[in-house]
Amino acid sequence: MSTNIKKDIVIRLSIIFTITAIFTIIIIIRIFQLQYIQNEKWIAKTKSIQYRMLKTNNDRGDIYDSNGKILAISQPVYETRLDLVSNGLKDSTFNKYVEALADSLSKFPGYKSKKEYLNDLKKGRRDSIRHYLIKEDANYAEHKRFKTYPILKLSSFEGGYIYFSRDKRILPNGILASRTIGYSNYGNDVGIEGAFNNELISKQPKRLHKNISGKWVPVFDDDYYNSVRGNDVVSTIDINIQDFSHQELLKQCTEFKADTGILVLMEVKTGEVKAIVNLVRNKNDTYSEAYNLAVGVPINPGSTFKLPVLIAAFEDNHISLNEIVETGSKGYVTFYGVDIKESTRHGYGTLNVKKVFEKSSNVGMSMIINKYYKNNQTDFVKRLYSMNLNDKLGLQIKGEKPPIIRYPGDGLWSGVSLPFLSIGYEVELTPLQILSFYNAVANNGKMISPIFVKSLKQHGKIIKEFKTRTINSSICSNSTLEKAKILLEGVVKNGTASNIYDIRYRIAGKTGTAQVPDRNNGYRSNDNEVKSHYGSFVGYFPADNPVYSCIVILKTQDKGRYYGNIVAAPVFKKVADKLYVSSDIWKNKTKTSKYNALKYAPNTKTGNINDIDFVLNYLKTPVIGKKDIRSAWVITSSINKKVEYQNRFISKNKIPTVVGMGLKDALYILENLGLNVIVKGKGSIKEQSIEPGTEIKKNQRILLSLG
Repeated sequence: MSTNIKKDIVIRLSIIFTITAIFTIIIIIRIFQLQYIQNEKWIAKTKSIQYRMLKTNNDRGDIYDSNGKILAISQPVYETRLDLVSNGLKDSTFNKYVEALADSLSKFPGYKSKKEYLNDLKKGRRDSIRHYLIKEDANYAEHKRFKTYPILKLSSFEGGYIYFSRDKRILPNGILASRTIGYSNYGNDVGIEGAFNNELISKQPKRLHKNISGKWVPVFDDDYYNSVRGNDVVSTIDINIQDFSHQELLKQCTEFKADTGILVLMEVKTGEVKAIVNLVRNKNDTYSEAYNLAVGVPINPGSTFKLPVLIAAFEDNHISLNEIVETGSKGYVTFYGVDIKESTRHGYGTLNVKKVFEKSSNVGMSMIINKYYKNNQTDFVKRLYSMNLNDKLGLQIKGEKPPIIRYPGDGLWSGVSLPFLSIGYEVELTPLQILSFYNAVANNGKMISPIFVKSLKQHGKIIKEFKTRTINSSICSNSTLEKAKILLEGVVKNGTASNIYDIRYRIAGKTGTAQVPDRNNGYRSNDNEVKSHYGSFVGYFPADNPVYSCIVILKTQDKGRYYGNIVAAPVFKKVADKLYVSSDIWKNKTKTSKYNALKYAPNTKTGNINDIDFVLNYLKTPVIGKKDIRSAWVITSSINKKVEYQNRFISKNKIPTVVGMGLKDALYILENLGLNVIVKGKGSIKEQSIEPGTEIKKNQRILLSLG
């Protein structure tokens, strides 16, 4: 080989070596930069590709009634899956335990057999299935059980067990107030849930997720979980009042086959809605809460509108309670060729204004208003407007429809508008708007906006309170107000609602009956018979010191029984009676009672010592063993003319015995222990589905049989 060739080879090798050395140095420098200088940057970027903080819907706040009982709560459910080709799941592990896993999964009732599971799992492994579905809506107990199964009990990396948690909203009281509690679903906001959605949802609800085959799977590591629980909402609803109000209205709706039934009960001074029931009849004659009728459905108020009509006439100094009205004997009066008829089909003759209202005379009312306002119709409507009857209440929840009171000069006003307005037609108000006006009379003229939510809480502490908003500090003068109260009490004592008069306490209110127009035929059907009616009663009690106001409305198609005193007033009375005997209103009255002691000791239920003490003191029944009592709950037994007390201690971890107790006390005890209570039957508790002394489990259900 010549010297030139050798020299050329050396030069080439030197170049190659130099280039290689340079690249090697560059690589080493780059490695050093990546490892020590840019390490955090690239780790973060890797995580951004494989990991991401995504929102969850967990930790939504709860909704409570006014006494702290749950109305709506979130229960976690789990979508459980298996990554059959997880990087850490070795063939040896899979092959060794897959049959045992198939056997465990097959033990769920109604699911696949062991053989089917085994074939599915093996096929999924071959086909590289990364999201094999175990169960879509597993509860917490099932989820924990899955994590004990072969393969699944390994870490998520080694075993491939994946689960996605989401909250399922539960209403423990079923249908009770369900429409008012409401829901929030993809912008469709209903009731309290919808109106307070922003307060209920968790703040910064983000959890670390990992990208597995294009699907973001949560990584359950508390270090990466960033969530502040949503606020709890305390409503004004009293679930006990809601319960018996619902039951009484349901009974009446069932008896009369009503299309709808509405009941709202509120505190006079505070405007707090304690119960709201909206029943709609289904095709199978059952009832459900499909819509908040009390808030969102305007109706012709009928005769319940006669109160604001007469208040307007009193305020304008046109009439007095004793002014005489000649209603005639025909039972109708004609305005511009249109008859206004009495409900009795006969005339009442000579009446004063008080009797016109008590008897709910359509002829008398229309004659009064036509006489004084025929030539100044605008003044009459303006007077109604001055009492805010044409204004929305401005509720905390959505769905309120605006009132409609026709105005002289608009396209629908006619010669008969004034007389028809006087008896509650050519006007539309929602049931809650009607109630709010009557509540203003009970509240000494002060009209307030009803409220459904009292406060927001975070970790048990009140962070915001909601006060009642005043709409009108005085809807009328004090002298007119006194006349209105006399009229309303007269209806119950001497008038159309005398069937609910009670000597123990005074009720004030007004019956109402309004025809429901047909879309095609107006107020008459083709055969000239009325198709359906709203029968209503609205008022307050006790009349001398009002505590509650209430409205009851039933829409029926019964041709003979549709008047407000028949279909609505009895429900009002039953609810009023229940509240009267169970509240301080009644307790204050009984202090002066002169009942003699019973000849024999009464049969008493196991219950709260304070409640039993109150009843036995009232009945003047001697008690023995009270000085030894150290518990809030007592067991009672009758001995001759005395009742003996024994201690009753409630364990926080074990199922207590509630047999022999009243339902109210049993529910209080069991629900406070975290149990879901199902009730069957009526009366005292005869049986319970779980033996006393059994360890309490989370979300455990217990059936109480009454008899």
